[in-house]
Amino acid sequence: MKQVLSQQEIDSLLNAMNSGDINQDDLIEEKEEQVAKLYDFKRPTKLSKEYINTLHMIFEDFSKYSSNQLTTQLRTNVGMKLAAIEQISYDEFIHSIPKFTLLGVFHSDPLNGYQMIEINPQFSMHIIELLCGGNEQNMGKIDETTKKSFTEIELAILEEVIQVLVSSFELSWKDTKELDCQIDSLDTNPQLLQHMSPNEPIILATFRATIFKKSTFINLCVPYVFFEGIMDKLSLRNWFDADKGFNVKDNEHLKKNIETASLTVEASLGKTVMTLSEFSGLEIGDIVTLDQKIAEPMKLYVENQYFGTVRAGKNVDSLAVELLEFTEGDFEE
Repeated sequence: MKQVLSQQEIDSLLNAMNSGDINQDDLIEEKEEQVAKLYDFKRPTKLSKEYINTLHMIFEDFSKYSSNQLTTQLRTNVGMKLAAIEQISYDEFIHSIPKFTLLGVFHSDPLNGYQMIEINPQFSMHIIELLCGGNEQNMGKIDETTKKSFTEIELAILEEVIQVLVSSFELSWKDTKELDCQIDSLDTNPQLLQHMSPNEPIILATFRATIFKKSTFINLCVPYVFFEGIMDKLSLRNWFDADKGFNVKDNEHLKKNIETASLTVEASLGKTVMTLSEFSGLEIGDIVTLDQKIAEPMKLYVENQYFGTVRAGKNVDSLAVELLEFTEGDFEE
């Protein structure tokens, strides 16, 4: 049944009720009978819509981190974009991916469960070709259909790529939970993996990866047990709460970094305008007239921004200035 009725359908329904063709009490009873809600056990819904929205933000960060790091590693532009987030069973995930594919299994302390990153063999071979000095023309000559296994050298190369993705996963969760992610194994046959039971609910995040206009999908499988210890932190209220306590540690870290920043400080004696011939004719001992009197305070500039007025002086054997007045954020007109 459509959720929205057209005006003609509404008029027909009202006329039928007024004429007695439809009994209003029957409609109420029918509505009350429909209390059962269908539930697909193959697609278990463990996380609410609010939590899924939070995961969207986290996995969007994952795609950005992954894109930047893969671009640096492969020395070519790699696009990563979140395509979908689903709640399915582990068995359904295993049967949805190729029988021969690249699976990176890792864990994230202190949270429970094993996470998996799946990259299809076609994209894996493109990565290997680029890391071995190939280019876009060479990628077009690769016949991925005949590939049935990876060599030890290819697996060693792909492990570095999986490590980049695992590091991106760790970074994407830093605002929610500090994680220590470690790779456990690289596998090529998903049917032999026994890290989860077939009916275990998982979150499947699918990302679209693009290299040289060639697009494919990368899957990230995260079991439900991973979220059990941080369920309260997945609430959007926790993310955007304006009354959060002040983080002293972060403030000290920020202060320490700012204090080491170098600034250019200049004290201006005054300005003048002269022609190129006058400038080229200057000799030692010549006097240049400025637009400022000697008794007037000099102007101080920090990073070319007017800061205040100073007076020239000397500190031990070094020239110095004494701050007389500062602008407190006001700019010089």
